[in-house]
Amino acid sequence: MASIRLERVRKVFDGGQVAVDDVDLTIADGERVVLVGPSGSGKSTLLRLIAGLEAATSGRVRIGDRDVTGVPPEQRDLAMVFQSYALYPHMTVRENLAFGLRMRRVARGEIARRVQAVAETLGIDAFLDRRPAALSGGQRQRVALGRAIVREPQAFLFDEPLSNLDPRLRGDARAELIALHQRLGATTVYVTHDQEEAMTIGQRIAVLRDGAIAQAAPPMELYERPADAFVAGFIGSPPMNLIEGRLGAGGGAMTFGRDGLHLVTLPASAPGVVPPAGEVTLGIRPQDVRLDDASAVTGVRARIEVVEPLGHSSIVHLSAGGLRLVAVAAADARPRAGDTVTATLRPERVHLFEAGSGLVLRH
Repeated sequence: MASIRLERVRKVFDGGQVAVDDVDLTIADGERVVLVGPSGSGKSTLLRLIAGLEAATSGRVRIGDRDVTGVPPEQRDLAMVFQSYALYPHMTVRENLAFGLRMRRVARGEIARRVQAVAETLGIDAFLDRRPAALSGGQRQRVALGRAIVREPQAFLFDEPLSNLDPRLRGDARAELIALHQRLGATTVYVTHDQEEAMTIGQRIAVLRDGAIAQAAPPMELYERPADAFVAGFIGSPPMNLIEGRLGAGGGAMTFGRDGLHLVTLPASAPGVVPPAGEVTLGIRPQDVRLDDASAVTGVRARIEVVEPLGHSSIVHLSAGGLRLVAVAAADARPRAGDTVTATLRPERVHLFEAGSGLVLRH
């Protein structure tokens, strides 16, 4: 396996569209990194630049000690798995797995050994003599993974490989991918638009926005210490509440409010940059919004507009004047649409961001 290093990589398409904008990213040997972001953020283009399927406008791509910026895809020793399984329908599973090795003129005995070992690892050894049409979607995805693994490349590149699977199979496949990485120790770059999938799979996650990396960090660091309001709102399910309002100072504390509502009192001595009084954006996770908490000192009266029961909890949509707020209630709370409750923000879980740039002021 090998490390992957991107040095100020930029991609500009015809017409001047900047798809990737001066990206610097190092992926360590054996690391599992996920590229995540909304549609058009540049994550798939960045993966194709690593694979050599797109040529960089400027910058360098290095795999291990080699500069592969101008090297064609077939000479980069990478294996890529796409959203489409791209299996040969007229070939058996065994033949699909062996095809790439045969093209590289690997010895017949070595092909047989690798194919059998990979099939057993992925649990598809019972299907080796079947054709793809006789397999389920999850089994076909395993064959596509196996075809990449059997090559024993320097790194694996995955472009939304699980998006065609139903939710149950997708969850199983995620667990299999993680277990497989732990066994192989393979350098892996994984692209998805699903932040929940990114949090589950990634040892480190690079969040992309408009072709640039907004933040690259381990999953829980992104969740607990987002670098800006975009990352804060993108990572987490349900998304973080982002509320524009005014911060006031006085009496050794800071108060935040909007539309005449006093939402929370923050201790001025909390760690981090102490913002000046004025317009800021407050961030609070729905899990940190309490409903009818008898121990709470402050809170706002809010109407429950919609309840989304999930079994283990409920997502509660609230309104208080012009304010919209989302909370997560415990399963036994039984919130009902139309009820009025007191919503309290946990002050120790509040994030503050600059109103204009969105950059974090304080966690």
